[in-house]
Amino acid sequence: MRAAELKAELRPSLSAGAFTVQGVMGFSTVTGLLRESQRLFKGQARITVDLGGVERADSAGLALLVEWTRVAQMQGQDIRFVKMSPQMQAIAEVSGLQDVLPFSAA
Repeated sequence: MRAAELKAELRPSLSAGAFTVQGVMGFSTVTGLLRESQRLFKGQARITVDLGGVERADSAGLALLVEWTRVAQMQGQDIRFVKMSPQMQAIAEVSGLQDVLPFSAA
């Protein structure tokens, strides 16, 4: 798949503070996702990011989760990631991040 074909979207869900990621979380898409999150996450006390729609992720996608966690902590926000794919879980484990990132089974 060419970089031009890779897309990702961060969308608000029906519940306050709930968001979904759809598409590919990779080097060519994380900058756009970060920019969108800065707008959408602003002012949210609790943030839940549903990763069930992530088709594929690489280390840049995992780095984005780390950045979202870091920024949320700095701003006094509670952030959780749900429905993480086995692929992303494996990358997190290999990277030693399974205990750093706030994952939830829900």
